[in-house]
Amino acid sequence: MQALRLVRPRGTLQPLLRLSTTAAPPPGTSTRARSASVIPLSNVEAQWERMKKDEKIEVHNAVHEIMKKDWRTLSLDEKKAAYYIAFGPHGPRKPLNPPGTNWQIFFGTVGLIGLSISIFLVIRSFAPPPVRTMTKEWQEETNRIAIENKQDPIQVSPRRDTRARVTCSPNESRTLSSLFLLLYPINRLALHVERPR
Repeated sequence: MQALRLVRPRGTLQPLLRLSTTAAPPPGTSTRARSASVIPLSNVEAQWERMKKDEKIEVHNAVHEIMKKDWRTLSLDEKKAAYYIAFGPHGPRKPLNPPGTNWQIFFGTVGLIGLSISIFLVIRSFAPPPVRTMTKEWQEETNRIAIENKQDPIQVSPRRDTRARVTCSPNESRTLSSLFLLLYPINRLALHVERPR
């Protein structure tokens, strides 16, 4: 029992003694060495996303210092860490679409197309039956009559040989063109004049 009592006061004094004798770290030293030792360079890829911003900066600075050395002397883990920090998929090089996005887009597109088709079919089921002029027999009969009458669907004239022709003498054409040229600017001005409200 007495041995324990003798040890107890000594145990409480030793941490205080240690605190009084240890000096504070010099202000020039940074925590780079501590963070590099906490996060080994071989595991930077796995821990990069979970690291705080300050830790990322410290690791980046540590790797930047390592990169200044001769590349032949670096270990494989240091080279991998340097490559990952320089060119890895993080920051601005982070992929816009995480893995699995292509399947989400595919199934979303298929789902929306299926939804639109089902809405179309539901609306179509409530629609009245088509008009009698839209039946196949009616359309075939209309085409047969148009062919018999030699209708031209492009010129919209009932017959090709009976097109209207306008003929006028050269004097009349000059008169008409000069009249058109006289009235054209007036018509343009009339279009641009604002009417009182």
